[in-house]
Amino acid sequence: MEDCSTMIELSVVIVNYNVKSFLEQALLSIFKALEGIVSEVFVVDNGSGDGSGHLVRERFPQVHLIENRDNRGFARANNQALRKARGKTICLVNPDTLIREDTFRVCLDYLHAHPAVGAVGCKILNPDGSLQLSCRRSFPTPWVAFTKIVGLSFLFPESKIFGKYNLTYLDPDKTTEVDALSGSFMIVRKKTVEEVGLLDEAFFLYGEDLDWCYRIRQKGWKIVYLPETQIIHYKGQSTKEVPFNSLQIFYEAMHIFVKKHFRKGWSLLPMWFLLLGVWIRGGFSFLSRIFRNLTFPFVDAVFLQLGLALAIGIRFGHLKYWSSYRLVDGVYSLVWIGCLYIFGQYKKGIYSIRQVFGAVLFGLLVNTSFTFFFPQYAFSRQVVLTAGVLNALFLCGWRLVLQLATRSRSIPVIGSMGRRRSRRRTLIVGYHLSGQRVLQQLKSCTDAGYEVVGFVGMHEKDLLDQKNGKVPLLGTLNDLKRIALTHRIQEVIFFPEAMNSQRILRSVAETKDLHLDFKMVARNWELVIGRTSIDTLEDIPLIDLDYKIFNGPNIFFKRLMDLLVSVLLLPVWIPLLIYLSVHPSFHFRRIAISGGMDKALTIRELWKDGKNVKGFLGTISLYPEILLGRMSLVGTEMVPVQKSATVVGFKPGLTGLVQVNKKKHLKEEEKEKYTIYYLKNYSPLLDVEIILRTLFHL
Repeated sequence: MEDCSTMIELSVVIVNYNVKSFLEQALLSIFKALEGIVSEVFVVDNGSGDGSGHLVRERFPQVHLIENRDNRGFARANNQALRKARGKTICLVNPDTLIREDTFRVCLDYLHAHPAVGAVGCKILNPDGSLQLSCRRSFPTPWVAFTKIVGLSFLFPESKIFGKYNLTYLDPDKTTEVDALSGSFMIVRKKTVEEVGLLDEAFFLYGEDLDWCYRIRQKGWKIVYLPETQIIHYKGQSTKEVPFNSLQIFYEAMHIFVKKHFRKGWSLLPMWFLLLGVWIRGGFSFLSRIFRNLTFPFVDAVFLQLGLALAIGIRFGHLKYWSSYRLVDGVYSLVWIGCLYIFGQYKKGIYSIRQVFGAVLFGLLVNTSFTFFFPQYAFSRQVVLTAGVLNALFLCGWRLVLQLATRSRSIPVIGSMGRRRSRRRTLIVGYHLSGQRVLQQLKSCTDAGYEVVGFVGMHEKDLLDQKNGKVPLLGTLNDLKRIALTHRIQEVIFFPEAMNSQRILRSVAETKDLHLDFKMVARNWELVIGRTSIDTLEDIPLIDLDYKIFNGPNIFFKRLMDLLVSVLLLPVWIPLLIYLSVHPSFHFRRIAISGGMDKALTIRELWKDGKNVKGFLGTISLYPEILLGRMSLVGTEMVPVQKSATVVGFKPGLTGLVQVNKKKHLKEEEKEKYTIYYLKNYSPLLDVEIILRTLFHL
């Protein structure tokens, strides 16, 4: 009987990451093109959260599915399937491609007719029909890479000297032997793979195809670009879904390739010159993003200087003393910029006049307090106070002007910039009739300022039932943080019929560092949770979900209070902790408690004579946890992991609303109410009140 491995003509390997809709279309086109070819298909899913694995299991049961829990990178994921592939030839293909019906047969026939060819690739087109230049390339030798990095290949594409990287001087419709093919579609002999080895897993996302082709050529195999057939590649779809800097990874991959293959055989100057070019190009890309993010802080800084200059002019009638305020100017400006950052002005992209005013007021309080603690800053309180008032007017004023310009069509430049800045990138949680209704309302209200990026499903079955549309279903609620980070989301809209308060709370807590705004569609106009501010969108009221504990300033103040108290008590709890550790009557037991978000936190409980020590002495071992930020002075009840019935959104604490009311023998639903009350009404004064009630048993 013939061996099974010789019976399979082609093994197709696809690495997928959060492009379910593209993957489905790719598989349909692949199976159509595989008709008449004995084949096998592998899909390696790199921890997608959009239901890709569920799609493959339900609709393509003939596929060999490998599911990773996390994103292991392109090379490593391909290798997982390459180790299992049994075909005489292996095709690497991206999930965001459409394969023509004759593509596999044309490529396989060419390999059969040319035994010296180890790998073949076809003509790859962009969705608009243009040639995707990366489908045929030269190796990035120091000179070739230099022309690519500095842009000479773009300026002189027809030149054999400068256009060698993408071979732009060659006829795209002519079969050509090339150095390298694109990893988005490449068919390689199994014998060739056995000779050269698997993909180099040092490359995470880019460069592994170049490296593989380089090793194939080193072994004496030819690599051919075959334009007789073609595919369509929706380039970059998977990289859009990665929550990291793909451009930085690209330059790192080029750096790895150059160091691996061109360190020997080249003089020292070209090698270092090329590496310098790689890092300079990457540095410019990084700096350009930094400058874009610093646009609004820079505008604020300019108005802060104007405010101080006017304050000095008002106080003295001239600016002769401006140089005397340089130190004050620098420190005070940094304080105000820092306060604006803490209040979320530079993260959310939504410029609230109320929050700006609060940030300026708080910064004024901090700056005026400097004069009491640092006499060298005590120049003129009148200047500082006047500057504070002017700063509030200027910083709120230019934002107000920008908002007004946004609504006006007669101010093209400022208005268009304002519209880009003010539009809130929004997710709708729930792919059902209610979600579609809200989507239509948001689209119809041109002045609402919403830009719906996509839907988020509650369960995987929602993803499977998705219908194609202009607004995609991006994943499930369990993957909300990655979706929000990847797509730069600013606002999330929930539906009460789909979620309970605990699930909403969990979502808010998981994404608290992203400074998202959360709204809920009111059920029968009843304000179940959230505050009482409502945005009425036609006939759909949207309630603001305002969990104050997750606001930027409150996060800062709460952590600051924990640090101050734990540091002030250092002279007390460190000696006591040492004493208790060596005293024979005391011992510590390690227990695992709920850490707040499905996390277990191991703490040490103090025991004496078989009993758990209570009171201040019993909390001594917990102060290091507070100092390190794993616990808080005021937080949720410390519950053993195996007994934890609910998932809460903040850290366990020495005390809290549940703890001070423990004599009432609270039920779980009552504890949940206390938890939600604390999250909604948090303030530093509330923490102080809880601590006092704990100390004096009030």
